[in-house]
Amino acid sequence: MIEARGLSKYYGPFVAVENISFVIPQGQVVAFLGPNGAGKTTMMRMLTGYLAPSAGSGAIAGHDVLGDRIAASRHLGYLPENGPIYPDMTPLELLRFFGEARELPAERLKTRIEDVIDLCALELVVEKPIGKLSRGYRQRVGMAQALLHDPAVLIMDEPTAGLDPNQIRQFRENIQRLGRTKTLLISTHILHEAEAVADRVLLVNNGRLLFDGPVDELAEGGSLERPFYRLTGGGAAPGDGGEDRASGGEPAQEAAEAEADAGAEKEEATG
Repeated sequence: MIEARGLSKYYGPFVAVENISFVIPQGQVVAFLGPNGAGKTTMMRMLTGYLAPSAGSGAIAGHDVLGDRIAASRHLGYLPENGPIYPDMTPLELLRFFGEARELPAERLKTRIEDVIDLCALELVVEKPIGKLSRGYRQRVGMAQALLHDPAVLIMDEPTAGLDPNQIRQFRENIQRLGRTKTLLISTHILHEAEAVADRVLLVNNGRLLFDGPVDELAEGGSLERPFYRLTGGGAAPGDGGEDRASGGEPAQEAAEAEADAGAEKEEATG
């Protein structure tokens, strides 16, 4: 379970997050939606104990993330926007390092490494330096690290960034499977990702929570685009003279980068 109780973060007069509260139960996948700069990353850093709030508190599986951080971390897998990646290590070395740091027994660690390598499709690059991997592969290494200790709660910040269409489809399948038993909070600004994987939406803008409820309660005509643009002040929705539908609010440059990464991954996996 993830719980936010009146979380706020101020930087002088600037309001990054203001008085956000919610509870996410076990077995629910929640999309944390908002435009870039809406406060999603700040909120996630407070919920994981990486950033102290100006007011309020957060809890993971009933443990306060600041007052009882070690206990909370045992139940938490966290994939930050830029994952905890050491470029000189291989994925295998990184997973062993984090597993030993978490004091996983040797046999369990061996089994879990095999499981997450398979789940995240890292077999072809496990012995290659992380610094030489494409953005998509580095993202998958970060995801494997977050899943390594089989946590009950997963918090992921833009987890599909840099993934090609095939990898995104695999990610969706993994999330749907994990969501049957785990609590997942996934931040994104790509609307069709939220539509594809989430049971519930938290929509934020300018540090404030604008909507909290089922995806189909917010959607109009099966799509989140019109309400998203209306509530966040983004102007016309795609199809109404706004930006391209395929991007779902994502800059076209990121889609091009994902395609380039797909080609790079083929080369590095065979090279």
